[in-house]
Amino acid sequence: MAFIRKKQQEQRLQLYSKERKIRGSLKICSKSVIFEPDAISQPIIKIPLRDCIKIGKHGENGANRHFAMAKSGGISLIFSQVYFIKEHNIVAPYKIERGKMEYVFELDVSGKVEDVVETLLQLHRASCLDKLGDQTAMITAILQSRLARTSFDKNRFQSVSEKLHMECKAEMVTPLVTNPGHVCITDTNLYFQPLNGYPKPVVQITLQDVRRIYKRRHGLMPLGLEVFCTEDDLCSDIYLKFYEPQDRDDIYFYIATYLEHHVAERTAESYTLQWQRGHLSNRQYLLHLNNLADRSCNDLSQYPVFPWIISDYCSSELDLSNPGTFRDLSKPVGALNKERLERLLTRYQEMPEPKFMYGSHYSSPGYVLFYLVRIAPEYMLCLQNGRFDNADRMFNSIAETWKNCLDGATDFKELIPEFYGDDVSFLVNSLKLDLGKRQGGQMVDDVELPPWARSPEDFLQKSKDALESTYVSEHLHEWIDLVFGYKQKGSDAVGAHNVFHPLTYEGGVDLNSIEDPNEKVAMLTQILEFGQTPKQLFVTPHPRRITSKFRSLSQTSSYNASTADSPVSPGEESFEDLTEESKTLAWNNITKLQLHEQHKIHKEAVTGIAVSCNGSSVFTTSQDSTLKMFSKESKMLQRSISFSNMALSSCLLLPGDATVISSSWDNNVYFYSIAFGRCQDTLMGHDDAVSKICWHDDRLYSASWDSTVKVWSGVPAEMTGTKRHQFDVLAELEHDVSVDTISLNAASTLLVSGTKEGTVTIWDLTTATILHQIPCHSGTVCDTAFSPDSRHVLSTGEDGCLNVIDVQTGMLISSMASDEPQRCFIWDGNSVLSGSQSGELLVWDLLGGKISERIQGHTGAVTCIWMNEQCSSIITGGEDRQIMFWKLQY
Repeated sequence: MAFIRKKQQEQRLQLYSKERKIRGSLKICSKSVIFEPDAISQPIIKIPLRDCIKIGKHGENGANRHFAMAKSGGISLIFSQVYFIKEHNIVAPYKIERGKMEYVFELDVSGKVEDVVETLLQLHRASCLDKLGDQTAMITAILQSRLARTSFDKNRFQSVSEKLHMECKAEMVTPLVTNPGHVCITDTNLYFQPLNGYPKPVVQITLQDVRRIYKRRHGLMPLGLEVFCTEDDLCSDIYLKFYEPQDRDDIYFYIATYLEHHVAERTAESYTLQWQRGHLSNRQYLLHLNNLADRSCNDLSQYPVFPWIISDYCSSELDLSNPGTFRDLSKPVGALNKERLERLLTRYQEMPEPKFMYGSHYSSPGYVLFYLVRIAPEYMLCLQNGRFDNADRMFNSIAETWKNCLDGATDFKELIPEFYGDDVSFLVNSLKLDLGKRQGGQMVDDVELPPWARSPEDFLQKSKDALESTYVSEHLHEWIDLVFGYKQKGSDAVGAHNVFHPLTYEGGVDLNSIEDPNEKVAMLTQILEFGQTPKQLFVTPHPRRITSKFRSLSQTSSYNASTADSPVSPGEESFEDLTEESKTLAWNNITKLQLHEQHKIHKEAVTGIAVSCNGSSVFTTSQDSTLKMFSKESKMLQRSISFSNMALSSCLLLPGDATVISSSWDNNVYFYSIAFGRCQDTLMGHDDAVSKICWHDDRLYSASWDSTVKVWSGVPAEMTGTKRHQFDVLAELEHDVSVDTISLNAASTLLVSGTKEGTVTIWDLTTATILHQIPCHSGTVCDTAFSPDSRHVLSTGEDGCLNVIDVQTGMLISSMASDEPQRCFIWDGNSVLSGSQSGELLVWDLLGGKISERIQGHTGAVTCIWMNEQCSSIITGGEDRQIMFWKLQY
């Protein structure tokens, strides 16, 4: 705390008799001295250090003799200019007083006077240097010197039993201000102790409360760390900027490792799956993407960016069923007006390299404070040297702002998250700020709302409804491509008319390569004030959201076909709904799986399982080269068939349950007639072992170690008599290496294959061409399968990873790891039941990103798994030569 005595030297005698004391807090900042009185009626006083004429200890060398009544131990500042802020606690433009003045500060602790004076003199010398780079360098040196002389006060620990893990220097970041101090992490808490004890002596966060942590780019450098104790809040609990990247990385690693159930820095793709399947709203997903792209509410140069959604601000009613109500999300704001775009493109063509289409950005500190001036007026005053903007340029009207973004020559700004939140404060002048008078004579007050909004609350609610509407859900991926995705840079950005100034992009300039400190500071200042493009999160087209319009992809006749809703009778619909309901119920209770019975029927590992429609007969193949038929009712082995002395790799039952097909390591596929009890036919179709077979609509699909997948016709469902069949190759899908697994989508229009080298390939069977090829595993792909709606492919590999791929774009949208290979699995699109190398069955919650349950099963690897259509019965086979029957108990 400090007292302040004021005396203007030109009128010493007159003011001496009126001398007064004001109690408050003295803050020494890098370029100014700020005195904040305890009495809120008194103004905050800001003295720029560059305007100081003399700084010294009061009474020293006979100076300040006119303050004979002042105690020794005061600090004297003689200066030529002072700012008065928030006089009578009213936020208003700063008042400036000029002329030679002297203030005396008396500290509560007189022993600190010499240290404070020395610091002020150092900072004063820095502020008087001609070049900004030299100023910054000297201020940094002074700060580091002070930090080096102090350390974290261990008496601030919450408990005497806490164990110190690490301590380092850092700054706490808030909008427009960073506060230096010491970071300390223990076995239970994260602490930050500000050097100046402001805003409080120590900030403490319990590690158990942390839910999310993000590494941040701060000032274009990898030095930031932001900690959240909530899942969905916009603002974090603390944002720290470190002086060394290694310190940041060490703290991050310790927190991420400590948190038992914390998924450290989730990828954008992991949220994409949740968003696609409706478990995250559009707003939540955009917040997560902003977080992952270094956007933070604590950094105005990288504030979260949200899109303009609505384009109709004139109608009395908002029609969210009309596509014309919405902005075209496939175009940046600058390309929405065709005439303006043509002018910009003409200038772009004539521009020398490096070219850019837009002279301003869609997000910058100025734009953020333009929207938030009514709730953060002090930030605008600070940013604009103590003044509000011109009244006609303020955020006066939603419709006006939208029109200016459409027509203005240099206005291309997007929105901020507050437009889709619950707090109306930024739209209402509840602080009764004097924001000026417009040319028409009206005062700037609340933001003028469109006719369709009855109140600020109604405006926000309708904006949220628009953001979550079907139209936006179907098109939001197009805007994500522009701002966070593949249209952000390169030729795709040029084609989308989405090219901004090179300095706005991550990596657009290497500050470390600039040796001149003044040039470096000037460049950084320019970048931070102009605005920054978010970190690029996606380099391939972003998947679209699954809405009812696109949910029936699996029902289409080919991959690119569009479907209309087919009319069904109420009876059919209710039966289908009932089936879906039972499946959903089963998967919701998949963790309650219980072993019903088990039988050892083979001499080697079981490789395949097929079950008759009535569930009574179970057919299995094994590496012992046999196909066996097991009766579930009598619990007896009924048949054992051997086609050769080579291992069998898989089996399936043809419709009608009359024929079993088995694939073999002897390069052949065998057709076994159950009725006749013998091999009806043999397909000698490959040059190496056949690893997996699938069947649909009289077509057989066979995968082989000879690097091919072949599609065969002429496979009848009923193979009666002794006639041998003519098998014709319809297609041959070439791979570079051995193919270990294949799977079909529900309509058999798509096939996915997995190879020995870890590549997953999605094929369009209507054209026998590759849609996507994704090298997503290190080592063999063990199993692959489409989701029931054909939107996604799941693959497991020897590397222990479960990978989810979006079928439309080929993007890897989720990857989860286990500590052992997952050899086989079944899934419903959200949850997975996998068989592991150790013999356990694992239940995975893909949307939650965690393993929900571990169920003890086989004594060796689980090698194959089967589930009935109702999802109520499961059979597994393993290396322990057993088949196990499982039931859901709920």
